[in-house]
Amino acid sequence: MDSVTASTVGSPAVVASQRRIVRALIAGQIFGGVGMGATLSLGALLAAQLGGSTAWSGMAATMSTLGAAAVAVPLARLAAARGRRLSLSSGSLLAAVGAILAITSAQIQSFPLLLVSLMLLGAGSATNLQARFAATDLSQPRSRARDLSIVVWSTTIGAVLGPNLFGPGEVVGAFLGLPPLTGAFAFSLLAQLCAAVVYAFVLRPDPLLTSYALLGTRPLAGSRTGGWAILRANPRARYAVATIAFSQATMVALMSMAPVHLRENGAMLTIVGFSISLHVAGMYALSPVFGRMSDRWGRMPVILVGQGLLLASLLVSSLGGASQSSMMIALVLLGLGWSASVIAGSALVSDAVTAEQRTPLQGFSDLSMNAAGALGGAVAGPIMMAAGYSGLAWVAMVLVAAVGAWSIIRMLGSRPVARQVEAE
Repeated sequence: MDSVTASTVGSPAVVASQRRIVRALIAGQIFGGVGMGATLSLGALLAAQLGGSTAWSGMAATMSTLGAAAVAVPLARLAAARGRRLSLSSGSLLAAVGAILAITSAQIQSFPLLLVSLMLLGAGSATNLQARFAATDLSQPRSRARDLSIVVWSTTIGAVLGPNLFGPGEVVGAFLGLPPLTGAFAFSLLAQLCAAVVYAFVLRPDPLLTSYALLGTRPLAGSRTGGWAILRANPRARYAVATIAFSQATMVALMSMAPVHLRENGAMLTIVGFSISLHVAGMYALSPVFGRMSDRWGRMPVILVGQGLLLASLLVSSLGGASQSSMMIALVLLGLGWSASVIAGSALVSDAVTAEQRTPLQGFSDLSMNAAGALGGAVAGPIMMAAGYSGLAWVAMVLVAAVGAWSIIRMLGSRPVARQVEAE
């Protein structure tokens, strides 16, 4: 059942509200993207410095991902109880506190405090993920994936701008008397505070609370409406959440090891950076296209397109990974495959359940997504050491094959039902 009925969601007042909501979410995503993009690379450098070894540099991404996973369900529960405005603004404020603690950790040279700060900064990622679902609360069913994808696309602006604030951040940091490598955290703090203001004061009306009011319903309390309970009882929801999680694990595993593989094959740092930039562009730049495709063709066909792109990326990585140009192509395909799969899968998460179950399932989906990404990044290193980058690609094909086979089985199984409905 849709979050609002077709008659109410198509009313001029609701359509106008949805447009304002999407604009506010785009602004919040841009600020949030700047806040995260400005600090991830510095977090790795700071972790290596305070930890005393470059081996600790990977903890920046790991702790940020774990932090995002840890707050995903609490933020979803807060949204269900008090609305998206409070939930999203709270997540941004947690990330702002993380930026303050990151600066403090460098001042007092505390590695444990840095790890805590990185986990809190992960709340910014969780907030950005939840914002995509906020775009669907009042959307029409035929434009749900499009609205979601536009909000996801807006992350590109901040993600591209953020890393370029490294130099200006150091200048500002020196002016403010901040320790080295922490100037960009000041930009992150400001960006997250701006995002919190946008969510708290500009995101009006609250999309989730308005959806509940139009339906005359509220989320049901109790263990039967928890994310895990919903998955056990709802095959469609299981498929949607697994698609997102498996696609995230595949993307993170290959992307996290790509810089190491490129450097081992003689690539300069500029080539490494350019390759990752192409990958990020693939992740976000075409998300509105995949959103429109998902609304027109259906969720599962676009998921299959995404898995096909992921498979193509893995084949190029396994067969031509020694070539820098081949790696660039593989990383672009990897980003595109992730985008198609996650956009369509996220829309299906919203489609699969009733309004009462939607926010618990969305929170559990984000938890699963971040946990899968953390696991994929953690096992990628040992697999690459044992079997090389091509071996890592072959292992990742198991996840792609699982989602692809599952999609085909579900599509074939739905055809007899569709024909029966048409006959009636």
